[in-house]
Amino acid sequence: MHRWKPELGLIQETLLLTLHARARDSELPRPILGDTLSADLARRIDYDFGNLKVKTNVVVTTALRSRKLDDAVEAYVAAHPGCVVLDLGCGLDTRMRRCDPPPGVDWYDVDFPAVVNLRSERLHGRSHLIGANLTRSGWLTAVPDDRPAMIVAEGLLPFMPGDSFQALVRALTGHFPAGELAFNGYTRLAAWAMRYHPIMKTLGIEAAQGFDDAHEPESWEAGLELIEEQILTRAPEVARFPQPLRALTRLTARSTTLSRQGARILRYRF
Repeated sequence: MHRWKPELGLIQETLLLTLHARARDSELPRPILGDTLSADLARRIDYDFGNLKVKTNVVVTTALRSRKLDDAVEAYVAAHPGCVVLDLGCGLDTRMRRCDPPPGVDWYDVDFPAVVNLRSERLHGRSHLIGANLTRSGWLTAVPDDRPAMIVAEGLLPFMPGDSFQALVRALTGHFPAGELAFNGYTRLAAWAMRYHPIMKTLGIEAAQGFDDAHEPESWEAGLELIEEQILTRAPEVARFPQPLRALTRLTARSTTLSRQGARILRYRF
């Protein structure tokens, strides 16, 4: 098998972490996401994934948050078959393949130019590719503004410095007539803890700020209204977690405060 070596910066290299986690989930006896395409892609990369020291809890929580965000996209597309979908900070995610939207949907995968170049070479599909730094303006001119939009941002929040995520959200909601925004939300404590996570330290990345109250984005002057806060420790898919992680997760689920420090999916309409 021919293997290729990606040339990426530190922030872009985090896409290999999530790719590896999705690949490992597909190899579990009871996978949550079952993304075999990610597994095939990871096998073709010349990279020492062992250096990332990805533990089982990261594997299953990454797969679970991806599954819930896929569910949000699929539900919106079913209700709005002519919509636009934006996958922000898409990395080498195969979400469009997993969701398989109808031909009337215009799907845009957005990430740094170096990442988009990798996608065009290694992950062929029918999505539109946009290479952009999401902390800067201007890239939205390439996206239609006359249709409702489903915007998904997985793992993006901690890598947006200062208030740049809020500014991005305002630009997005101002661009489209209506839509939904779904992302995995980090509390302030979770974002702070990420700075000391072995993976973040290995890659030399400092995480940005999070927020505690799921209603806080409603104050960003972006026209957001909270639809749902999913606390993932209480998701039925936890039954597929291997032991003893399954028991520990169910114990954590008894406390809303503790559960929010782990993983949650937030959905807003605008």
